[in-house]
Amino acid sequence: MKQRRSHEQASQNNLSIEKYGDKTVEKEECEDQLLAEYGLLMALFVAGVAGLTTAANAQKLLPRRFGLLDLALLGIATHKLSRLVAKDRITGIIRAPFVSYKRSAGDGEVEEEPRGRGFQRGIGTLLSCPYCMGPWCATVLGFGMLFAPSTTRFFASILTSVAASDFLHRAYSATKKS
Repeated sequence: MKQRRSHEQASQNNLSIEKYGDKTVEKEECEDQLLAEYGLLMALFVAGVAGLTTAANAQKLLPRRFGLLDLALLGIATHKLSRLVAKDRITGIIRAPFVSYKRSAGDGEVEEEPRGRGFQRGIGTLLSCPYCMGPWCATVLGFGMLFAPSTTRFFASILTSVAASDFLHRAYSATKKS
């Protein structure tokens, strides 16, 4: 009895990747989890951020705080850039080696799914998900504000203008339908 209880406890404390998702009913989705590949992508992201932060700190470029207007500009620009990378029909050429086209999603966007195995699939997951791309795009824009603020503000303003235009197009379409 005592041996059985310690075996169950050891099983619950197993930190192996193979045990990830053992108790879920969504086995198919769980089997697609690429923990090693995601771990490497995350390590690359963290290493890049650490390196850029070190460089910015050495050059005394790190601000005490960002202004609210810069945060709003970067937030809207991040939204638009992540959707451009992950969903735009024209940027499909970037995603093509890593995803399979499913269908049009309307408004110039497409729906795609990751394909392949290993890193191909991991990168496909990253590139086809605007929520996954958000932190990467925000990081690029944030460090752009440190190392090339004028250029970054210019491009962020363009992305923000396009995002505003998108919402106005959708509002216009909605008013025409009603």
